[in-house]
Amino acid sequence: MRVYYDRDADLNLIKSKKVVILGYGSQGFAHANNLKDSGVSEVAVGLRSDSNSVAKAESAGLKVLSMDDAAKWADVVMMLTPDELQRDIWNINLRENMKQGAALAFAHGLNVHYNLIEPRSDLDVFMVAPKGPGHTVRSEYERGAGVPCLLAVAQDASSNASEIGLSYAAAIGGGRSGIIETTFREEVETDLFGEQVVLCGGLTSLITEAWETLVEAGYAPEMAYFETLHEVKLIVDLIYEGGIANMRYSISNTAEYGDYTRGSRIIDSRTKKRMREILSEIQSGQFVTEWMSENGAGQPSFKAMRRRGAEHPIEAVGEKLRGMMPWIGENRLVDKSKN
Repeated sequence: MRVYYDRDADLNLIKSKKVVILGYGSQGFAHANNLKDSGVSEVAVGLRSDSNSVAKAESAGLKVLSMDDAAKWADVVMMLTPDELQRDIWNINLRENMKQGAALAFAHGLNVHYNLIEPRSDLDVFMVAPKGPGHTVRSEYERGAGVPCLLAVAQDASSNASEIGLSYAAAIGGGRSGIIETTFREEVETDLFGEQVVLCGGLTSLITEAWETLVEAGYAPEMAYFETLHEVKLIVDLIYEGGIANMRYSISNTAEYGDYTRGSRIIDSRTKKRMREILSEIQSGQFVTEWMSENGAGQPSFKAMRRRGAEHPIEAVGEKLRGMMPWIGENRLVDKSKN
């Protein structure tokens, strides 16, 4: 595995380019503002004219262009719109409008890896994927640090795609902590697996099932919330800081013994078998086919699941308890008024 730092990147490469960020959500907000603050003088945001993000981007001092105009203007187009929209944006706004020899960049390789987008042969195609949410990419940059980034090249028409990508990654702060070389396939498949099995799907299911178990057994919903959700951050912060061993060093002997003797009864060989099944669905493209079909139908199942999740009783309990702890919101990661 190769890792690059600021000393390995030529920041002047990206400073010499006209860079468009398509989308101004969590990642778009971070990339555009970090590039601007790194001295990239020609940065624009590509948005639909009716987007709620137009005013947000303009208030940050950023030029806003239509998708078509952005594609015609840019030397580098960074695609930071939701995965499910990218194929149509490519086909409608980018394919015929991008300059000859320009670069098409992504922060997640799903559409390229699964051939939903087939870029023109004259384009460089690279990926710069920060390993953290956009809010963290921005806040770490502002404090003089950075979030590690992954760098991959799918198409090197200019014979300079890797260097341009490295320069871009350094400009958003990745070179301060490390830019790791990978491939589109490795990034996409491991990212989807991590989201589904641990970070999002696995964790939220574990929390809600544990909360329901305690409440159904007669314990107070508030006590169940503290023990199954609120304190997750305490444990994750210890793991984040120094790995699993660091967490086990910091907890009580009772908790550590319970970890060793009971954890494997929850996550066992049957769970691992289902993990392998999920990985196989990712590798074969089954998951992406399912997700794109869901979008093609207007997201009926997705929206229903989102609504049911928001209506789960754990959310009401959590809102009440967080209101008793105002310090939680003092340095909130998500500020919907900005991004």
